[in-house]
Amino acid sequence: MKELETLRDFLRPYVADGIALAYSGGVDSSLLLAVLTGMRREKAFPLLAVSMRSCFQSEAEAEAVRAGAAALGAELELLSFDPLALPEVRFNPPDRCYHCKKYIFTRFREAADARSLRHLLDGSHAGDARVYRPGRRALAELGVVSPLAALGFDKPVIRAMARELGLECAAKPAAPCLATRFDYGEELTPEKIAVAAQGEAVLRQYLPKDADLRLRVHGSLGRIEVPPEHFPALLSHRAEIIAKLQSLGLRFITLDLQGFRSGSFDIGKTPNS
Repeated sequence: MKELETLRDFLRPYVADGIALAYSGGVDSSLLLAVLTGMRREKAFPLLAVSMRSCFQSEAEAEAVRAGAAALGAELELLSFDPLALPEVRFNPPDRCYHCKKYIFTRFREAADARSLRHLLDGSHAGDARVYRPGRRALAELGVVSPLAALGFDKPVIRAMARELGLECAAKPAAPCLATRFDYGEELTPEKIAVAAQGEAVLRQYLPKDADLRLRVHGSLGRIEVPPEHFPALLSHRAEIIAKLQSLGLRFITLDLQGFRSGSFDIGKTPNS
């Protein structure tokens, strides 16, 4: 497909100097890693996938990173850090993502420099410019290259390319960091984050694997966001779901009638401000 060749053409000037790719296991960075490993089979060049493990990712996402890199035959450097050690992250201000990404991609840049890899890439795409993404400012400051965004590719095109390459993650729903389950200004703790992660793992048992899902946590209230077509699946197991979520410490369980909205705490915020 022509978009894949366009992507390869964009990447060719970068490969000779070595590439470190920020890899999350999601469809965007997996597409880039698949294309890069394919290009490397044609002509060898230095390539490293770098990922950051923290309490903001579920264990399932961490395993997806390890398995995805291995399946594509890429070397993976898995770093770790405690985001809650950073006050500008722990207290969850509106620009939390900027501070978190600035720390993470600084570490990625250091890992790339240690391997003499000149270019640091990530999977940001064109759709990210249309919504509130303060972390993009950190990427710009650090000189991170975002091929999918530069080429104007948005999620539907990315998924189509991933399907063309036969990637299992082509239909994988987005899995932003678990801090997004809490409203701005609420102090984040390991216990609160664990409730969100474990609660979503419970809800996943009753939904198709490609269903969008967020469990927003407001103190002792859990607000479930799924697309309206999945309401019946959850309501048919209402008693089980209530019991399991209440066992995690949530007192009140609600199903948001507006359905799933990516970044529902960001409504009204200016994109990338």
